[in-house]
Amino acid sequence: MSKVQKIKGVADLYPEESAKYAFMEATARKIFGGYGFGELRTPILEKTELFCRSIGEETDVVQKEMYTFPDRKGRSLTMRPEATAGVVRSYVENKIYQPGKVSKYFTIGPMFRYERPQAGRMRQFHQINAEAFGSPEPQADAEILLMLSAFLSEIGLEKLSIELNSLGCPECRPVYKKALDDFFNTIDKEQLCDDCRRRVDTNPLRVLDCKVGKCKELTADAPSIPDHLCQDCRDHFDAVLEVLQKAGLSYTLNPRLVRGLDYYQRTTFEVTSGDIGSQTAVAGGGRYDGLIHSLGGAKVPGIGFACGMERLAMLLDGNYDRKMDFYVAVVDERSSNDALLFAEKLRREGQCGEVGFAAKSMKAQLRYANKLEVGKCYIFGSEEFENRTVTVKDMAEGGEQTTIPLDI
Repeated sequence: MSKVQKIKGVADLYPEESAKYAFMEATARKIFGGYGFGELRTPILEKTELFCRSIGEETDVVQKEMYTFPDRKGRSLTMRPEATAGVVRSYVENKIYQPGKVSKYFTIGPMFRYERPQAGRMRQFHQINAEAFGSPEPQADAEILLMLSAFLSEIGLEKLSIELNSLGCPECRPVYKKALDDFFNTIDKEQLCDDCRRRVDTNPLRVLDCKVGKCKELTADAPSIPDHLCQDCRDHFDAVLEVLQKAGLSYTLNPRLVRGLDYYQRTTFEVTSGDIGSQTAVAGGGRYDGLIHSLGGAKVPGIGFACGMERLAMLLDGNYDRKMDFYVAVVDERSSNDALLFAEKLRREGQCGEVGFAAKSMKAQLRYANKLEVGKCYIFGSEEFENRTVTVKDMAEGGEQTTIPLDI
């Protein structure tokens, strides 16, 4: 009988790797909580319409990457490709919005996109997201960037670059889009890649974000978004930059940064690393003031970001699993029950360790204890069984041994 294998593009995370994810999750809860964010858990399955309306019908995510299928009643469902749309849906559906109220949430969990699997890009991947609703001020943009920076620093990542741009608003973006359309009429669009030839008509801003060399060359002289901002958007962005400068947060302005989702406007950002190969982005986000209203809610502003946990995990060094404090070696099988109860006593005192239930040679068990890098090995042999004692071996250099009474 053939064995059943995992689906392409997903991963089994064993303790050594999943410990990194637990570490990131715990750090996010600590840092984000300090900024007033609470955890929200939303469904993995949503109605397909949610993502078409929020992300955009012409985005690559909706066009090519979603896992979409009909349920038994013929309703179209999609496994979430990103978190923001589901958070906004919940916010609107549960009528959380109130005039003047600011709501802050973070989410942690799996997302799903049908992409070509490679390092840092999986079909089931995991994200840490943060979303803040209700604050249109530029200080909210700066705060969420500072919170993201604090999180990345706390997990030990320092060699990262933050890129910033402003995408304008519904007032000034049409002016820029007209300038961009005029520019595309001056180049040979047939030389663009297949995706960009489609984007020119459906989502022209995304052409600026294409990584294909020929597309970058052809659009090198494209009009700049920041040059077409209205005064309100310019003032907003300048205020964001002023706070970041005063806070000492380094950044680079990137006028071609547009991100891949239609709902972004004004401030947008991306955090990149040069240490993980071609998939350099580890986090990104921006402001999406019109999204809540477009999904049936009030005109409430919003801003947020997402961190790709697979890519962050690639940058984490060291062992994040909990270190073992002890190992209990059973040399005389008559001591198996006593050994288990003794280990249980240590665990209830807050220690972490294992018990070797099957009686094996002392040499084999000490070798295993060394492999676990425990501080102490507790030995239950024949002499210990007869005398109701335990031999304690210090596993540090020198290996001092003492005997203690068995007190269980």
